Amino acid sequence: MEHEEKHFTASAIMKDIVIGMADGLTVPFALAAGLSGAVSDNGLIITAGIAEVVAGSIAMGLGGYMAGKTEVEHYNAEYKREEHEVDNVPEKEKEEVKEVFAAYGISERLQDELAEELSKNKTHWIDFMMKFELGMEKPHPHRATQSAITIGTAYVLGGIVPLVGYLVTDIPTNGLILSSIITIIFLFVFGYVKTKLTGESPLVGALKTVMIGILAASAAYVIAKLIS
Repeated sequence: MEHEEKHFTASAIMKDIVIGMADGLTVPFALAAGLSGAVSDNGLIITAGIAEVVAGSIAMGLGGYMAGKTEVEHYNAEYKREEHEVDNVPEKEKEEVKEVFAAYGISERLQDELAEELSKNKTHWIDFMMKFELGMEKPHPHRATQSAITIGTAYVLGGIVPLVGYLVTDIPTNGLILSSIITIIFLFVFGYVKTKLTGESPLVGALKTVMIGILAASAAYVIAKLIS
């Protein structure tokens, strides 16, 4: 019987989608629920919701951009440091290579051979040290821009969902009921797919995602009611 390995390695884009979509579904949902407990006009909730989605997507996108930029800059700085060490203290770097192999139970003889062989190619040597000594993968050169666009777009798509209920109803109470039903369904599906891809229990992940959304919206609604 042929063996099939099933692994999932979340790409950077997938992680950005999860970040943007999770906040996009939850934050506007909580805002709309809170306003439903304080105002009597769907138009105000829709206006505030759209403003929040726009502002939130920009803020999240900029956050993703800065994080991506920092990741690239950090990698480049560490790469230059490793390059300097390979050029100036090669024997010390070879010892560090052997330490990596030793951790995998490789014999000392093979450690020496592998370190010498690896040192013949400077680029491969540095790449090896970056990955196995520092645990750093080379980020995409356009990582920052991609992250900003992906997170911002995912936030907008997620943020529109809670507002649909208010667009097709006349009063906040009905809007909240319909918005809650639609958003909870989306949260469940989103949580299910997200956790299924990571190999965890999809049902548990879906329920956790739904509970977070419900708690956030409930807290906002109660607070708004008490204040108003």
